[in-house]
Amino acid sequence: MKKNSIKTMIAALSITLLVGGFAGCGTKEESKEGQGGLSGTITAAGSTALQPLAEQAGKKFTEKNPNATVNVQGGGSGTGLKLVSEGTAEIGNSDILAETKLDAATAKGLVDHKVCVIGFAMVVNKDVTVDSLTKQQVQDIFTGKVTNWKEVGGNDLTIQVINRAKSSGTRTTFIDTVMNKTAEKDGLGTMQDSNGNVRTSLKSTKGAVSYLALSYLDEAVRKDIKVLKIDNIEANKENITTGKYSFWSYEHMYTKGEAKGVAKAFIDYMMSDDNKVLIEKLGYIPSSDMKVK
Repeated sequence: MKKNSIKTMIAALSITLLVGGFAGCGTKEESKEGQGGLSGTITAAGSTALQPLAEQAGKKFTEKNPNATVNVQGGGSGTGLKLVSEGTAEIGNSDILAETKLDAATAKGLVDHKVCVIGFAMVVNKDVTVDSLTKQQVQDIFTGKVTNWKEVGGNDLTIQVINRAKSSGTRTTFIDTVMNKTAEKDGLGTMQDSNGNVRTSLKSTKGAVSYLALSYLDEAVRKDIKVLKIDNIEANKENITTGKYSFWSYEHMYTKGEAKGVAKAFIDYMMSDDNKVLIEKLGYIPSSDMKVK
């Protein structure tokens, strides 16, 4: 009887340990999922046109992944492409293709992720009375041929050009799509290094003209500056997606080689259905809505 009791106790203890082992495995797995699994810190730098979306999407992404950190910086598309190609940033945000700013060999080492589309608009100070400019008139203004608003149907007011730095992807898109690939006159007007600074300068400079990403033109901003049409065509989603309005570009997130870890997860989130509402809310356009390429 004694031997049988000992055997029974050993058997019971073995079963308890076995079940406990399985329970322990289950608890460990649940804990890992609860902590988010994904961890690490990345930097996404470059385009100031993409910056508002990247910043807000980054906050939502890190709420879902509390052990991941996404640092978003501006600096312009050229800077973003340079930093990602050097390995200083994990993601290079850009309004333009990498080969536009980098040599062919360096650009070839980057992988392109088109996350959305952004439109741009010609913008002026509230004192300017014109509502629309032709592409030719824009070219004449930015090459210094036209210097007063009365020459293009406006009031007698000196035109103050606000340019963008050469590292700006928005500037490159402007030259390619509006300026017919003609560069602005050297030394004309003043220069600002971001969409945000352009917006600030426009408010305080009489007769000022420049261009901004639609993501910076919310209702509050439109109260302080005036948005112009180009060739009487408004900068809006319908005109951009159908090809009627040409001043727009894809927003790219470049990685050095294939994206991985937090960088891959963040880019996937940027292009996910979860982020589509934010894309449209901030004035961007989902790539899937484009009817033209």
